[in-house]
Amino acid sequence: MKKTSLLILIIAISFGFGFAFKAFITPSNESNASKKVTGIGGIFFKCKEPKKVREWYQKNLGINTNQYGAVFEWYQGADSTKKGFTQWSPFNEKTKYFEPSTKDYMINYRVENLDALVKELKQNGVTVVDTIESYDYGKFVHILDVEGNKLELWQPNDVVYEKMGKTMGSKTTK
Repeated sequence: MKKTSLLILIIAISFGFGFAFKAFITPSNESNASKKVTGIGGIFFKCKEPKKVREWYQKNLGINTNQYGAVFEWYQGADSTKKGFTQWSPFNEKTKYFEPSTKDYMINYRVENLDALVKELKQNGVTVVDTIESYDYGKFVHILDVEGNKLELWQPNDVVYEKMGKTMGSKTTK
């Protein structure tokens, strides 16, 4: 009986040391976590007459538009009690907001830990167009992809973003 108990104890200790050793020698995934895109934060595009475009989409597709475009409301997959938002915005064709890209669109990606991500992007030689700007509703920065498309990265604060929309009297599209 003592031999069996001792054998079980030795196996349990070996098992524990194995996990500890594996954790010690296995590289952490912290750098991969900073690269996490959690979804599309917005779709922005150029057009001749943004007001007419917003009106057309509202009339014909039922999108609740406001002076900036529209906000789509959804629930997060990881925690279905938390809301998320995606912005849809037509911009005047003469906007310089998309520069230095020459494309007629820009995509906003929702990300986690923008500060760590920007640090890693710089280490990877990615062009970071500006510095991180912080607002109550989140942090933003712009980068260029390998083909020169300007991308907006957003670390959102959805609770404040929702309150801001309600204060403005904007309805979301669900």
